[in-house]
Amino acid sequence: MNKILIVEDDPIQQQKLHGILKQTGAQVFIATNGQQGITMAEQEKPDLIFMDIVMPGVDGFSACRHITGGESTRDIPVVIVSSKHQEADRVWAQLQGASSLVAKPFSDQDILDQVKEFS
Repeated sequence: MNKILIVEDDPIQQQKLHGILKQTGAQVFIATNGQQGITMAEQEKPDLIFMDIVMPGVDGFSACRHITGGESTRDIPVVIVSSKHQEADRVWAQLQGASSLVAKPFSDQDILDQVKEFS
């Protein structure tokens, strides 16, 4: 796993995810909203994306749909990281192209397990 993109508008969650993901030795990028996430996914071609749902402007589901439907980005796994984790949210995330869903609050191990799964 060389490059991981975090798409998250909350600075505290950004730092928490960044701290966990740095342990993997990957280069970690941060986008602060869905539109920036789409742009960075197209430019950096990360190996994995961790995506929040509720963000200003383009939300995580729309960004996920765009990335997983894009010609150059469709093979990048997107893991939704959200406090919305009912069964309906899980199903909706999959319908948007997400590979997995991690519930907030998450543990370091929850995130590292996702990295391992998509390596």
